Amino acid sequence: MLTLCLLAQWSVAQAPKWVEKAKRAVFSIVTYGNDDKILSTGNGFFVSEDGIALSDYTLFKGAQRAIAISSDGTQMPIESILGADEMYDVIKFKVAISGKKAFSLPVATTSPTNDEEIYLLPYSTQKERNFAAGKVQGSDKISGNYAYYTLNLPLKDKMVSCPVMNANGEVFGLAQKSSGQDTVTICYAMDARYAMSQSISALSFNSTTLKSIGIKKALPDTEEQALVFLFMASSQFSAEEYRSVLDDFIQQYPNCADGYMRRATQQLYLSQDDASMKQVTADMDKAVSIATKKDDIYYNRAKMIYSYMLTAPQPAYGDWSFDKALAEIKQAIEINPLPIYWQAAGDIQFAREDYPAALECYTKVNESELASAVSFFSTAKTKERMGAPAEEVLQLMDSCVARFNPPYMEEAAPYLLERAQARVNANQARTALLDYDAYFKAINGKVNDLFYYYREQAALKAKQYQRALDDIAKAIELNPKDVTYRAEQAVVNIRVGRNEEAIRILEEAIQMKADYAEAYRLLGIAQLQMKKNKEACSSFSKAKELGDPNVDDLIQKHCK
Repeated sequence: MLTLCLLAQWSVAQAPKWVEKAKRAVFSIVTYGNDDKILSTGNGFFVSEDGIALSDYTLFKGAQRAIAISSDGTQMPIESILGADEMYDVIKFKVAISGKKAFSLPVATTSPTNDEEIYLLPYSTQKERNFAAGKVQGSDKISGNYAYYTLNLPLKDKMVSCPVMNANGEVFGLAQKSSGQDTVTICYAMDARYAMSQSISALSFNSTTLKSIGIKKALPDTEEQALVFLFMASSQFSAEEYRSVLDDFIQQYPNCADGYMRRATQQLYLSQDDASMKQVTADMDKAVSIATKKDDIYYNRAKMIYSYMLTAPQPAYGDWSFDKALAEIKQAIEINPLPIYWQAAGDIQFAREDYPAALECYTKVNESELASAVSFFSTAKTKERMGAPAEEVLQLMDSCVARFNPPYMEEAAPYLLERAQARVNANQARTALLDYDAYFKAINGKVNDLFYYYREQAALKAKQYQRALDDIAKAIELNPKDVTYRAEQAVVNIRVGRNEEAIRILEEAIQMKADYAEAYRLLGIAQLQMKKNKEACSSFSKAKELGDPNVDDLIQKHCK
C-alpha cells in the first residue's frame, strides 16, 4: 500500500524547473455535437507557438465544433484538423490563438529508455506545480520508428491525452487509458512524434476518419497537394464550403496565382451584380501580378471572359466582350504560342463570327502535335459556316473521327453523329447510316426520338424504306405528341405507294393539330396518288389558307 501511495503521490518538492512554464501548454477541450450540446471533454497540449496541438481522436469523433480552455480560463476555438489516426487514437489540430504566441512543449526527437524517469503534466488551473512522476517500463515499435510506451505511472480519467515528458522537459508521448488489469500503477502513452506525423493530403478528402469530424479540415501542407485537394473539393463541396476552402488556400499560399484564378472562376459563377464582378476582376488582376507563367493566366482570363459572354449577359459587365477575350488570348500567344492558346483564339474568333480568322487559328492547331478531334471538328464547323463544299467539311470530319479507334466508345459518339450528318449533306446517305449505327453502339442504345428521326431521314435518302419506316415509328413511340414525326411517316408511306396508310396517319396528325398546314399539303399529295384530284385540291387549298409556302406549285399544276 505504501509503495502504491508513493507511486501515485503528486510531487511538489522534486518538481523539475521547467514544470511551471510547461504546464501552461496543457489545456482542456470541450467538443460539441450536431445540436451544439456538449459531446465530450478532455485534454490537449500545444506543440508549437502558432497553435498546433495534440490530443486523442476519440474526443473529436462526431464533433461539429470544439474549444480549448487554457489554464487561465481563456477560451480559444479549435480552427482546423491537421490529421488524425483512429487506430492509435491521436489527432493533430490548430487552435485559433489571437495576438500572442502559445506556450508550447518541445517534442523529443529520441525515445526514452527503460527505467528512465518521466513526468506527466495534467491540465490544472492551480498555481501549484502539479505533476505525476514515474518510469518507462517498456516500449513496442509501431509504424516504422515510432513507439507505444508502457509506463509505471498511475492515470486518472481526466489525465488522458496529457503530455508525458522526459527529464529535459520534452514531450515524448500522449497519455492513454490503461487497458490491462493493473490500472493503478500502469498506463500507456502514444509516441508524440507519431501524432505530429499526422497530416492532410489530397487523398484525405475521402478519409472516413476525418469525415467523422465536422470541424474544418486544414489544407495539405504542400502547394501541389493542396491544388489537387481544391480540384476534388470543387465537385464535392457546396458553393459556400468551396469558397471557404479557396479563401484558406489563398491565405496559406498567397503567392499561388492558381488560387486567385479558381476563386475568380467560382465568384463569376455565383456573381449577380457589379460588386461581385469587381471581386472577380480583382482576383484575376492579382493572379497576373504574381504569376510566373503569365501566359497561362492570360489564357485562363480569356476563357473566363469568353465563357461569360457565351451566356449573352444583358448588359455585359464593364468592358467584358469577345474582343476583350481576344485581347487576353493574344497576350498569351505573344508570350508562348502554344497550340492550346490558338484553339482558344479560334473559339473566340468563331464566336465573333470572324470565320476566316477562326479558320487560321484552327489550322495552326491541326498542323501541331496537339491536333485533336476537337480541333478538326472546330475546323469543320468553321468551313461549314463559310459555305465550303460539303466534301471539304466531310474530309475534316473524317480526320476528326480518325482520332478514335473502333470499337468506338462514348467519347467518340458526338463526332460520329456529326459525321453522319456531314455524310448526308455530301450525298453519302448509306455511309451515314454506318455512323448512326456506330453512335448507337457507342452509347449503348441510350438514344432519344430525335436520333431515330435523323436516322430515318438518312435511310429515306439511301432508299432503305423499311428501315426508314421502322425508325420513324420508333420516334413516334418515344414522342407520340410530335406531329412532325407523323408527317415524316406519311412521306415514307407515300414514297412506297402506301397512300391509304399515309392518309390515315395525316388525318391523325390533323386531329392533333388542326392548323398543321404541311399535313394538308401531304394529304393532297396522297390523294393525288389515288386519283382523288378534287379532294386533293381541297387539301391544297386548306394548306394555302394555313400559310404553307410550298403548296403554290401543286395548286398551279393540278388545280386549274
